[in-house]
Amino acid sequence: MNAPASLFEPGRGYRLSPDVALRPEPFGALAYHFGTRKLSFLKAPGLVELMHRLGAHRSVSEALAMVDERHRPAYLRALAALAASDMIVPQADGHPAG
Repeated sequence: MNAPASLFEPGRGYRLSPDVALRPEPFGALAYHFGTRKLSFLKAPGLVELMHRLGAHRSVSEALAMVDERHRPAYLRALAALAASDMIVPQADGHPAG
């Protein structure tokens, strides 16, 4: 289970939950959590791309460094909300998925 949103740490590594499927859509994607049955609309294609590669980085901050600076604050808020709903989860060992 994921930590509450108040404990979302951008300095920590996160990855897409194994219980989540992303379905591409013209506006971005739909994220569906099979455990909680929650559905989230990801309205930015760049956020969807970030979510796909999130687990390859040691931290959210490292992953956000690849994002246009203008979008970083919004993406950080979105990732915090996605962590609060268990769409993304902390990396088990703190290291990127290999």
